[in-house]
Amino acid sequence: MPLLKICKLCNKVFRTKPFIVRNGGGKYCSAKCHHEGMKNGRIVSCHSCGEKVYKTLKALRISKSKTYFCTKSCQTTWRNSIFIGIKHANWIDGKYSYRGVMERNKVPPICNLCKTTDKRVLAVHHIDKNKRNNDVGNLMWLCHNCHHLAHYHDALAV
Repeated sequence: MPLLKICKLCNKVFRTKPFIVRNGGGKYCSAKCHHEGMKNGRIVSCHSCGEKVYKTLKALRISKSKTYFCTKSCQTTWRNSIFIGIKHANWIDGKYSYRGVMERNKVPPICNLCKTTDKRVLAVHHIDKNKRNNDVGNLMWLCHNCHHLAHYHDALAV
């Protein structure tokens, strides 16, 4: 003889069999209610874009940084802004990071002398000629031709 039970989620009255109740079932009226009732995570905001996203308890528990993301691309955007320079896993000594310094500081890639904008021919020039001084005030974009002139011809005052 079927039993009458009340769904834990939608409070609808439904019929179930006694052996299902004995085995721990018979709590939800349908598979949809069962699926929704089993969710025990939280809705959190994406750390990068602010979009609301559901995370399970396990995902909330195993996060090392306690920052949550809606997609891998949002996570990668965040990671690439945090783990730069000495914090990056492949960091060696930073001697050759000057191009990234210019791009991160949003210095427009235009040659300071001839005003060319073709990124394929642009190089970063150290004003004091010290390659270890990667301060933004010491760096400027020059095309390869102007860069050569800056290093080998004293007539050009850069």
